[in-house]
Formats: sequence, C-alpha cells, structure tokens
Amino acid sequence: MMPASKPSIFATVAVATAVGIISVMAFAGEQLPDTENGHYILSQTRDGLVRLDTRNGQVSNCTHDETGWACRLVPDERAAVDAEIGRLQAENDRLKAQLAARDQAATGKTDDALPKSDSSKKAEPKVAEGERNKIEIPLPSDQDMDRVMSFLERAWRRLIDMANRVQKDASGRI
Repeated sequence: MMPASKPSIFATVAVATAVGIISVMAFAGEQLPDTENGHYILSQTRDGLVRLDTRNGQVSNCTHDETGWACRLVPDERAAVDAEIGRLQAENDRLKAQLAARDQAATGKTDDALPKSDSSKKAEPKVAEGERNKIEIPLPSDQDMDRVMSFLERAWRRLIDMANRVQKDASGRI
C-alpha cells in the first residue's frame, strides 16, 4: 500500500475532473431559455438576460437564482398602441363613410350650373318677348360715380407729384 500522507497527482486530476463534470451536468440541468429555430433572441444584461420572442414580439427579463432561470414579461405599451391604432382606423373609416354620404347628397346640388348673374348687382329689368332687340343698360349710381371720381383724382395727383419730383431732380443736376 501507499502511504496516505501525500495524494498522487493522478488522484488530484481525477477528483478535479469529476468535480468539473458534476458541475457542468448540474448547470446543464438548469436550461437557458429556448433559442432553437430562432424563436428567441437573447441579449445579456447586468442582471441576467433579455429575451425577445421573435414570433409575437414580447420581451422578457430573465434572471437566474438558486431555483433556476425565471423569465418575466416586461410591461409593454404595444397592446395599448395597437388598441389606439385600431380605434383610429375605425374612426377614419367612419369619417370616410360620412364624407362619402355627404358627397353623394351634395352631388345633385353641385352638378347644376351656377347662375350667370352676380348677386351683388341689381336685378336686370325683364324684357318682354317682343322687345328682345331693345337692351336696357342700368346707369351707375351717384355713389359709384363719386368712388370713380375719387380714384381718378388721387391717381392724377400722384402723377403730378411724380412729375414735379422728376423736374426738381433734373433741374438740380444741371
């Protein structure tokens, strides 16, 4: 027999190998989240892993403790955003239907030709069937004449003022 005072190197390596195999088997028993077939994408964080489910877009925060791996869904605003998008699409469809109904109701009104007379003008005198060759032209009112005269008077004064300025500039340069 060998003395029991010093273990051989062979025995030390065998024990270390056995401990390593046992620890690897124990760790392998605690499976990581499934990444087969691209179902999940894992990203390492300070506290564990972040898992993205590529099929439905859910994100989970995975942590490892003495009981094993645990993944908890991260609160997601996606459901609220999807609900709001659905509500807006329904409202958009409803408004489009209302607009189409109004367009159909207004079509009869807009297809008719507009009257050729200006609503701000006075009504033209009616001519009898036999008097079609006679045309009556309404004369402008005194107010209309005053406005025209005022405009022409201002334009004439500006023209005279411009002529005076040109004459002064020309006489000053000579």
